Amino acid sequence: MLIKDCVKSTVITMLLLRRILVVAGSYVSNPASSCKNNLKHVCNFKTSSAVMGQTVSQDKVVSYEQLKKMLESHNIQLFDVRSPEEFQAGRIPSSTNIPLGELDQALKMDSETFKKLFNVEKPQKQDSNIVFQCQSGKRSATALETAVNQGYTKAKHYAGGYSEWSEREGN
Repeated sequence: MLIKDCVKSTVITMLLLRRILVVAGSYVSNPASSCKNNLKHVCNFKTSSAVMGQTVSQDKVVSYEQLKKMLESHNIQLFDVRSPEEFQAGRIPSSTNIPLGELDQALKMDSETFKKLFNVEKPQKQDSNIVFQCQSGKRSATALETAVNQGYTKAKHYAGGYSEWSEREGN
């Protein structure tokens, strides 16, 4: 039991340190720009089928109007998969930042570790109110694919992203 707790603490500490380094600017100011020409991988994560020219099923896409209703009814688990810098620069209310590069590992965490790290309850695989969003829909499509592959089959993504949100909200 002691070793398991030590490993869990080490993982949490490493993820927290990574987030601090990103916020502090220790990473390249725009990591996606340095590897955007690589079609198979973008900054060490697989690109989604949407990025590779395939489309995401429409029943997996949330519109601006649907997102507004979900937010107003407080019936949403909204995860922003942009970088911490992008998130700090502007965000959709009630969203939780889990950078795309951390999402796969985050969804594999136990509920207690997830809550400690992200300050929200971990979504359940059967939840139908899970929505991923990014700046313009490409990373959230990748996030959706990651979640679905882990069994979160009712998850969706907001294809308009923060770009559409901020435009329509007048931010």
